[in-house]
Amino acid sequence: METARLETFSDGVFAIATTLLILDVKLPTGSSVTHGLLQIWPSYAAYAISFLTIGIMWINHHSIFRQIDRLDRTFLTISVVFLMVVAFVPFPTRVLADHLHHDATAAAFFYGLTMTVMACMYACLWFYAATGRRLIAADADQRVVSGISRSYLPGVPLYALAAASAFLSSWLALGLFAGIALFYVLESSLFGRAS
Repeated sequence: METARLETFSDGVFAIATTLLILDVKLPTGSSVTHGLLQIWPSYAAYAISFLTIGIMWINHHSIFRQIDRLDRTFLTISVVFLMVVAFVPFPTRVLADHLHHDATAAAFFYGLTMTVMACMYACLWFYAATGRRLIAADADQRVVSGISRSYLPGVPLYALAAASAFLSSWLALGLFAGIALFYVLESSLFGRAS
């Protein structure tokens, strides 16, 4: 089975998820525009972190598919669940933005829990394809395959730690979420080197 249809469907889900993020950023009623724009700064922060996170996920998804040349039903099923989590990201983003001023602990933990599930689904997606080179293209460079595998290993523990840190400080958790996003921007240069 070729990868093109799944890649096209995935691109559509990523595009919809990023679009939904901005649809939730709204000015409050009953105040001046200037005051409203300043008051909703948590929405800007949550939007920026989540848009960048989804963008990084899209880039890494593209990198995965550069290594894969065939699909099977199990991989398609894992992909559907993975994309369901991608499409869910705007909801915890909205919850976090709405509660950053108050009750931020639960909101930051919920966002972190979602990102932990996302990291878990990314690992499932990649390691199903890469284990025994099950779906990996014959001409795929093993150094790149190994580098991607190494980069996905810390994802679940990092996001779980960031989610748990919300109980200490929601701001700490937010900083860790941003740091993890930065890590995955840089991961290809850190982990894509020769084994």
